[in-house]
Amino acid sequence: MKPRLNWMARKNGNGAIESMTAAEAWLTANVDEKLLHLVKMRASQINGCAFCLHMHSEDARKHGETVERLLLLDAWHESAMYSERERAALAWTEALTKVTETHAPDDVYEEVRRVFSEDELIALSIAVAMINAWNRLSIGFRAQHPADRKQAA
Repeated sequence: MKPRLNWMARKNGNGAIESMTAAEAWLTANVDEKLLHLVKMRASQINGCAFCLHMHSEDARKHGETVERLLLLDAWHESAMYSERERAALAWTEALTKVTETHAPDDVYEEVRRVFSEDELIALSIAVAMINAWNRLSIGFRAQHPADRKQAA
C-alpha cells in the first residue's frame, strides 16, 4: 500500500487538523483515558485502520490496559472482562461507527444513557466521532503502519 498524502505533517499549517488535535486534548482531559483507548481501538477495528490500531494499542498499554483485554476487544460481547460501563460504551461506539447500518438503536442508547450522564454521553459520542474522523483520514491517505514503513525501507 503506497501512502497518498502525509496529512499528519500538516498539523502546524492546517487549522482543521489543529482543531481536531485540540478536541483530542479536551477528550483526554475529560474522558477516562482507559475507556477512551478502548473506544478508539474498537472503532479502529471496525474501520480496519492498521495505523490507528497500532497507535492506540500502544497508548492503551501505556495507560494500564492489558494485552489480554486488547486481544479480546473484538469479541467483547462474549467476554466478562469488560465492566458494565465499558460494555455500554463499546456498544455505543459500534452503533455510531456503523450508523448507516444501525441508526443508533434505542436499546443501545438507553443502555449507555443508564450508565453515563448527559455530559459524559456527549463527550463519549464526540470521542467516537473523532476516532472515526481520524480513521477516515488515515485510511483515505494511506497512513502507513510502522511495520509497513520498515518493510518498505
